[in-house]
Amino acid sequence: MEKLRKRVSRVLSVRRMALGLAAVLFIALPGATQARANVVSDWNAIAATTIVTNAHQPPAASVIWFAYMHLAVYDAVNSFDQRYQPYIFTTVPAAGASEDAAAIAAAHRVLVNYFPTQQASLDTQFSSSIGSISDTPANIAAGEAVGEAAAQALIGARTGDGLLANVPYTPPIGPGFWKPTPPAFAPPQAPWLGQMVPFTMTSADQFLPGGPDSLGSKNWISDYNEVMALGSLTSTARTAKQTEIGLFWTEHTGQQYARAFQALAAQEELNTADTARMMAMLWTGEADALIGCFNAKYSFSFWRPVTAIEAGGGNPLLTADPTWTPLSATPPHPEYPSAHGCATSAVTSIVAALFGKNVSVTVTSLVTNTTHTFSRTDDWMNEVSNARIYAGFHYRHSVNDGRVLGRKVAKQLLKGFFRKSKPNHD
Repeated sequence: MEKLRKRVSRVLSVRRMALGLAAVLFIALPGATQARANVVSDWNAIAATTIVTNAHQPPAASVIWFAYMHLAVYDAVNSFDQRYQPYIFTTVPAAGASEDAAAIAAAHRVLVNYFPTQQASLDTQFSSSIGSISDTPANIAAGEAVGEAAAQALIGARTGDGLLANVPYTPPIGPGFWKPTPPAFAPPQAPWLGQMVPFTMTSADQFLPGGPDSLGSKNWISDYNEVMALGSLTSTARTAKQTEIGLFWTEHTGQQYARAFQALAAQEELNTADTARMMAMLWTGEADALIGCFNAKYSFSFWRPVTAIEAGGGNPLLTADPTWTPLSATPPHPEYPSAHGCATSAVTSIVAALFGKNVSVTVTSLVTNTTHTFSRTDDWMNEVSNARIYAGFHYRHSVNDGRVLGRKVAKQLLKGFFRKSKPNHD
């Protein structure tokens, strides 16, 4: 794992040096072709079924497998015109090789590697996808070879990165510290995530935030009272609209954002190459934001509202309520910082860089069966921030610090990765 950490750190260092003092320009996707079937979006949906529906991977952890797949797809597709920096792999495809076949093969190979028990269904989907390509068998086979090579490069590079590692975690005992929460009282979820080798950060703790407010601070009193009032299952302070918002964002994040990213690609009429780049950037940024977030969660081990409010917040100026219940069941990991705050901050920052802050974004929820459309990425981020309070999951300080962490991850990714390639003057 240490060798992999050093390799990622070297890549980041070299890219920073290459950029020098150049200004960070608005990163716009080039003009996309007319809307058509897009195999990258198709396999993003297949990945959601594989990772979430079938493998039941939890929300934060699930993004790691999305990132694996889309980085391999990006490297495979980018090899065809090499407009952008490769992540790990590049090659010169045979003349006439199918770009779509490359994307399909890369996605399929990564998913089969990490989810071998689903190979039969993945093989069926692979055959169906390949069969829909209008090209010669030779060109399809040549494209498949590129995708297979890109996938194997990604798999090899990420070997030993800490995925699903056995990371022991015993929270401290006492006021302010996390403990399993009702109703399931489940054990701490995915402590390994915070110890993984990241994709674009120099280390999992590169952007470690400052920590929760002290239990004696005015900020803590304010945050405690806010979530106590607005996040309760029986709150009379929360409006019906706020209740819908709180529940809307409790869907499995990987599943929900998979649909949102596909909708964005369709709306912007992105072709295979541009969809591959967008998906790689979004999933990789989200993955690193969550690696950094979980590193902080298990470093600070802060208690959830459902625990704090029952105990009176560890402050004599606060009121305890042993019967207090959040609007929705609390996720089984420490509170600080907010995972959705970290993830959505990275995602909205990257979307704004790609399409502008005023891009329209549509998100749906299988929890509320409603649709939210945002005309600004800031509105999207702000709603998610408030939603974590309304759901009774988080304190305001934790959401705000998560937002800062996610922005830092996105900023570094945009500066150092997926950049336009320099012209070849040879």
